Amino acid sequence: MRPVALSWLDIALGSPAENLRLDEELLAEGRGVLRIWETERECVVLGQSGKPERDVHLDACRNSGVPVLRRCSGGGAVLLGPGCLNYSLVLPLAWNPKWRDVRYSLEWAMTRMQRALAVPALRSVGTCDLALDQRKVSGNAQRRTHSSILHHGTLLYSFDATRPERFLGPPLSEPRYRAGRAHRDFLGNLPLTADEIKRRLASAWC
Repeated sequence: MRPVALSWLDIALGSPAENLRLDEELLAEGRGVLRIWETERECVVLGQSGKPERDVHLDACRNSGVPVLRRCSGGGAVLLGPGCLNYSLVLPLAWNPKWRDVRYSLEWAMTRMQRALAVPALRSVGTCDLALDQRKVSGNAQRRTHSSILHHGTLLYSFDATRPERFLGPPLSEPRYRAGRAHRDFLGNLPLTADEIKRRLASAWC
């Protein structure tokens, strides 16, 4: 296994759609990189197989001017906006053949992200969440090509947990630890500023 030392890319483009496209471009390029970005404009982002009419309150999105977009990876619908950092890891499979196993690559990335953030009591739970005091502070998903993995996710640090239920329906499936809670009762925030998160990730990964 090659030591993991990624290039650091702290860049947010002009619109949420452009930021999602950049993730796909970085995956196609295939070099090891960690990108951080945040959007000031709220948007709903569906997973690859998500259904807007099932997962999203479309009238509320239209009335509030919240775009409904789709990412290239799996998972459920999320609301992005202020207080939510987004990160994108591109990992060349040549660095570690074990990453070809989806379960292994998810566990590896989540464990390393947990250690990088270095927040006491932060735990990797479910398939690919990070939670603090049983509240979700990071959701993650993957997309892969024949040569690389895109592992990307959210890091909530000052996010208004009352906002998602305005635009999102209940999830089609949920991790056991959610226990039927509404978005506002399920989501939490890391006890870190955006700059502190960036410094810790850059130190651990890059």
